Amino acid sequence: MADARPNLIQYIGYSYGRRLPDSMRDWVARDLAGPGAVRRHMIRMAIPPLLILAPFWLLPASFYVHLEMTAPIYIWAILMALALNKVWRRHRLAQHGLDQNMVDEIKRQKDAAMHEDYIRRFGPRPEEARWQQNSSPF
Repeated sequence: MADARPNLIQYIGYSYGRRLPDSMRDWVARDLAGPGAVRRHMIRMAIPPLLILAPFWLLPASFYVHLEMTAPIYIWAILMALALNKVWRRHRLAQHGLDQNMVDEIKRQKDAAMHEDYIRRFGPRPEEARWQQNSSPF
């Protein structure tokens, strides 16, 4: 069941907050914490404001008026999605019963050599620094 993938209806529901069955946990973990997770998150979060703002382009007005009506809202929505991407992905991992710290796994792998070098030079970090190991804002 490691190859279990959601069908189209499940995927659309999952993209916007629904929980997938436990048989798809491996897929969810790769989707939310694997390579390209931020890109996938941003694409998913760019679609709803686009659908909501698209009808404004049907109003009779110049290009600049359309742009002034929609661009600030759309840009703000994209910036908020980017700012909250780790928070949202942590929530989704917790929602599926997975470890929330998986969000930082790729960064940990990239920085592993730097941390090993630090430990080799200065010794292990003190136990009281453990709370700084993840990027959770809470």
